[in-house]
Amino acid sequence: MTFQKTILAGAGLAAGLLAGVIVTPASAQSYPSQDVHFICAFPAGSSSDIIVRYMAEKMRPLMGRTIVVENRAGAGGNIATEYLARSKPDGHTIMLHSASAIAANMHLFKKPPIDAGTAIQIAATINRQAFMLAVDASTPHKTLADLTAALKQKGTKGSFATNAGTATVMGALYKQAAGLETTAVVYKVGSDSMNELKSGVLDFGIYDPVFSLAQQRAGVFRILGIGINKRLQAAPELPTMEEQGVPNVDLLGWWSAMVPAGTPKPIVDQLNKWISQVVEMEETKKFLNGFGSDPWVTTPEEGQARLKKDIQDWAEYVRVAKIEPQG
Repeated sequence: MTFQKTILAGAGLAAGLLAGVIVTPASAQSYPSQDVHFICAFPAGSSSDIIVRYMAEKMRPLMGRTIVVENRAGAGGNIATEYLARSKPDGHTIMLHSASAIAANMHLFKKPPIDAGTAIQIAATINRQAFMLAVDASTPHKTLADLTAALKQKGTKGSFATNAGTATVMGALYKQAAGLETTAVVYKVGSDSMNELKSGVLDFGIYDPVFSLAQQRAGVFRILGIGINKRLQAAPELPTMEEQGVPNVDLLGWWSAMVPAGTPKPIVDQLNKWISQVVEMEETKKFLNGFGSDPWVTTPEEGQARLKKDIQDWAEYVRVAKIEPQG
């Protein structure tokens, strides 16, 4: 190598270091250079697993590599999240999961294993969804106003089902806005509350969209409101809580593809391009709508900003709902 070429090579290396990444064929032009692992935070066969495997199938021809789905379930998603954060930041380990759930876990657990706001990078968003407030279909309550009036008469004798932090918070915001004294009853899974809801022991329940819509289609539930500030394309007939006089309820649930912090930006941008391409497919829209969610495409920067906002918001949600963090 000549002296001049050596100087030019050194200058290029220095520029790469100043930019925070050395762009090499392996990290940019040739990515991915090996099998890719998609991490799922829940067991095989779960609704989360179905979404991850769908995305893996659609991403294979774009990435041109084998995609292996790994189920790392447990601790409300913390096991998978920690595994991702400690993985090599080269774009070959990607977690597809609810970013809003990760934000919530920063405050629902006393000692979260990582600081998600700094340990994880959002590469692309996938969907937006909402928890839903439902009553048994046999009740006379046709609107949220009907339910509110009945609950005010019951006072402390009113109760509702919850089996997730988001549902508990949504119930607390509803109670606070409507001036209710209703008691939250915690269940392990939503189906465990069905008998009590049917018998009238419970006045309502707040459930995830997959469970809620399935029960409404079966004629078991009547959904009275959703917990985000904009109606869903997947269920445009369902009004928001805010439309019905319950302000500041925007508990947006959203899925994203995440990589470890420090993953080179060219790789993050390439992942964003591929995943957004899949999300914008008409087939994917129908698939996501079936889970009660809408496709949602943003930039990595927008996704990261939303994650950090959600982490901050959940500190207040936990306080309002008086949720005791898990050990």
